[in-house]
Amino acid sequence: MKPTKDDTHAIVELLDVLLREGAVIQADVVVTVADIPLIGISLRATIAGMTTMTEYGMFEQWDTTHRRRTSADERTKPPSERR
Repeated sequence: MKPTKDDTHAIVELLDVLLREGAVIQADVVVTVADIPLIGISLRATIAGMTTMTEYGMFEQWDTTHRRRTSADERTKPPSERR
C-alpha cells in the first residue's frame, strides 16, 4: 500500500494546527560592518487562535475588555437588532 497525500487541504490543515496549537518564531539579528556590531534586533512573533492565546496568558486584558465592550454594545441595541 502506498501512502496517499491530498495537496488540496494542506493549507487548511496548516491553519488548523496554527490556530489550535500556535507557533512562536524568534529571531536575533546583529548587523555588523567590518566585524563591528552596529545594530541588534530581537524579533518575536506569535500566531495562534484567541482561545490558545488566552490559555497561555497572552491578550487576557484585550480579550476581557473586548468581551465587556461587545456585551455592553449588545445591551444598548434595540431588541429587534440583537442576535
